[in-house]
Amino acid sequence: MNAIAQTPAQAEVSPLYRKRLFINRLALTLSLLAMASGMIFLLWILAVLFMKGIGGLNAAVFTQMTPSPGSAGGLLNAIFGSFVMVSLGTLIATPIGILAGVYLAEFGRRGWVAPTTRFVNDILLSAPSIIIGLFVYTIYVAQVKHFSAWAGAIALAIIAIPVIVRTTETMLLLVPASLREAAAALGAPEWKVVTMVALRAVRSGVITGILLAVARISGETAPLLFTALNNQFWSSDLNAPMANLPVVIFQFAMSPFENWIELAWAGAMLITFSVLAINIITRVVFRQRTN
Repeated sequence: MNAIAQTPAQAEVSPLYRKRLFINRLALTLSLLAMASGMIFLLWILAVLFMKGIGGLNAAVFTQMTPSPGSAGGLLNAIFGSFVMVSLGTLIATPIGILAGVYLAEFGRRGWVAPTTRFVNDILLSAPSIIIGLFVYTIYVAQVKHFSAWAGAIALAIIAIPVIVRTTETMLLLVPASLREAAAALGAPEWKVVTMVALRAVRSGVITGILLAVARISGETAPLLFTALNNQFWSSDLNAPMANLPVVIFQFAMSPFENWIELAWAGAMLITFSVLAINIITRVVFRQRTN
């Protein structure tokens, strides 16, 4: 015997409630399956990279130059070149991307400039990286008549800027208007409201956008083929061709030499786990500072 009798209204709602509960559980199950599938493939990729790359990873990889066919060697010059060009590309892209994102979120709510910028940014986000490489080749490499690390850094910066712009704008739009109004009511000028209140409130999201850009450009090969090319020897001259890991991996992986193929796997493992380590370390350090 039921302790509380069910009213007619409750009896009518009951089937609808059960239907919603079923749909909710179904959606949750599908979401968990999708997440599990993604994690399985991610772990699979990391496991293959680790098993194939660990065999070619030794001290020589970090101390010797890229070898000629049939001889021993390492990836020192390629590691240095990738570090230099990714760092330069990030340094160029970060201020441009953050300033553009701030303008779109805070000042560009009227007029035609902001919608046009968003449209161009969306095009750049989806543009194939080889097009960016050809563009930089046409406007820079063909004019100076030689490949260089500067050209590679410019190409990587163009790829990174849209990612930082989109992330910065999205994060700033999530800041409540009441937070800005409170700072303005205390007499803070608009530039301080943006820099000291809005940007500070979403700095973890902005840093995440920068890290996403670094992850995006770290493995780009096509733009560097048209800009920095490659260099078998050590070179710190930014105005000359420079070795880099993506192009070395591409060339060595296609070769018939076993030692080159081992170095290609080792280089792919280095890029992947370096980006993963940067993301983890930055998040841990940033979290400790905020706490």
